[in-house]
Amino acid sequence: MSTIAEEFLTDAEQKAFDADHRRIINYNIGKYDTAVARGLSRIINIDNAKKRGHVLKWKMMENLDKVLPEFEANFQKRGGKVIWANDAAEANQEILNILRRVDAKTIVKSKSMATEEIHLNEFLESNNIESIETDLGEYIVQLLGQRPYHIVTPAMHLSKEDIAKLFHERFGTPPDATPEQLTLKARELLREKYLRADVGITGGNFLIADTGSIAISENEGNARLTTTFPKIHIAVVGIEKIIPSITDLDLFWPMLAGHGTGQNLTVYNTILSGPRQANEVDGPDEMYVILLDNGRTNLLAQKDQRQGLYCIRCGACLNACPVYKNIGGHTYNTPYSGPIGSIITPHLQGMKEFKHLSYASSLCGKCTEVCPVKIDIHKMLLLNRRDAVTEGLVYGKEKLGWKLWTKGMLSRKLEDFFSGKTKNFLLRTFFKKTWGHYKEMPVVAPKSFAKQWEEKNSPSK
Repeated sequence: MSTIAEEFLTDAEQKAFDADHRRIINYNIGKYDTAVARGLSRIINIDNAKKRGHVLKWKMMENLDKVLPEFEANFQKRGGKVIWANDAAEANQEILNILRRVDAKTIVKSKSMATEEIHLNEFLESNNIESIETDLGEYIVQLLGQRPYHIVTPAMHLSKEDIAKLFHERFGTPPDATPEQLTLKARELLREKYLRADVGITGGNFLIADTGSIAISENEGNARLTTTFPKIHIAVVGIEKIIPSITDLDLFWPMLAGHGTGQNLTVYNTILSGPRQANEVDGPDEMYVILLDNGRTNLLAQKDQRQGLYCIRCGACLNACPVYKNIGGHTYNTPYSGPIGSIITPHLQGMKEFKHLSYASSLCGKCTEVCPVKIDIHKMLLLNRRDAVTEGLVYGKEKLGWKLWTKGMLSRKLEDFFSGKTKNFLLRTFFKKTWGHYKEMPVVAPKSFAKQWEEKNSPSK
């Protein structure tokens, strides 16, 4: 078993029996469920909207080689610059080249899973460049030295008391400060960062092919400040975020907001089509879009599983997943946690290291049910399991175990050869540490069903 898989099992067990973690997550996801149910009820024929989104994303992934150059050409017409990055190392180096050219010392960032994916903050820190997260949730986990817990709500695992304690220790706020007071303190601290930042870095929710634009959705206004005050704006966006037209935002914006937070629309929706133009009073002098591959073409090559690239990062499948709600986001050890992370990470970061995530599921199908673009997530989990077996990545003990189990289950003689007493001994001996660690082991009946049937229906009786 790989080290990553062993860590997953250890961390999952610890979190599953952490009562305080369970309390916080159940409370926060409970509020989410209520908001989303109310928000989605306002969308007429939501199933039709999901089908439309699925078809649009299917069209984009099947024509990625055409629509990405279309985006690039239209973005460049307005003075923007596009950089293609094959992997995290290339993306980080290209960003560093820009920063060094302008002698940048301080960076402000808005929330971006793509920059989490390439570990940009750590990379910049290793090159003596300060990078400040400006999304409140991201800022909180950055202060704690943690990774985001959730795709949409990075600090979901923390209670307001946890955050008040953090701000009290770091900034001297009252230990019983209210959420409003904590928000005002964060605003005070971050406003100065915007004013003196050399470069602003964001992600992008959508790349718009026909206008050469990026669309950013947020609730705090920090992305607008990040893209307005600094003289240079860099957007790091996965190549799968492309949509055909600006008119398609009338579908994707409400679906993203509705499934992500239960809102009709997020508070701030911004479309950026390049650097500041001659007739504009604000905005950056230079704007770059880094189109990030980083394993996405590996997933694109999998015809059965490429629909994993349709994801619009709403986080709905995480909130619906009974496994995620018990073991938490950090346990997955990947930027994209929960069901969507389990199906795409083995292709982005390696099947050998992350195949175990596809087994961390009850296959209840709730993730597929809630997906706003109808990704068949639980089927993708099964396909990943199939691929792990096909590629010979299962462990020797596992292969032997299933071989013996199959042989036994296909033979009534072998089934009846071992008594219930023997089977119970085997269960206690070989499965106590796995199946029976936190619960009582099942007890096999002394006599097999076949033996009981034979005795019950014996002619002599």
